[in-house]
Amino acid sequence: MYIPPGFNTITPYFFVKDAESFIAFLVNGLGGSETCRTMRPNGHILNVQVVIGTSTVMVSEATIEYPNMGCAFYLYVENADASMKRAIEHGASLEMDVQDMPYGDRQGGVRDKHGNIWWVSERVLHEPYTS
Repeated sequence: MYIPPGFNTITPYFFVKDAESFIAFLVNGLGGSETCRTMRPNGHILNVQVVIGTSTVMVSEATIEYPNMGCAFYLYVENADASMKRAIEHGASLEMDVQDMPYGDRQGGVRDKHGNIWWVSERVLHEPYTS
């Protein structure tokens, strides 16, 4: 099986209203980098690819056939406190303050203005978690 560089076996694909502002949040609020952009003839976004860390996500403008839909994501970062601050500065709302979790992550949560929840986590336990 061939998977293009930057992609994983499962790749999140977002259909959102106002895709341009969502892409700006992925880049500015979550530290991503836009790598590819394809537009529809009407000027709306057909597909944009954004790399965040080691993963690529895809974004399209929502349509009647593919309506806006939210989801939840678990995002590993180098520094949960700084990443949460950055996401909030770029329009996300607080879901949960950053705190040390019993399973070895320092984690907080935000909701972007498109309805997605991001559990922003920094691994602080450097060994496998056992309950």
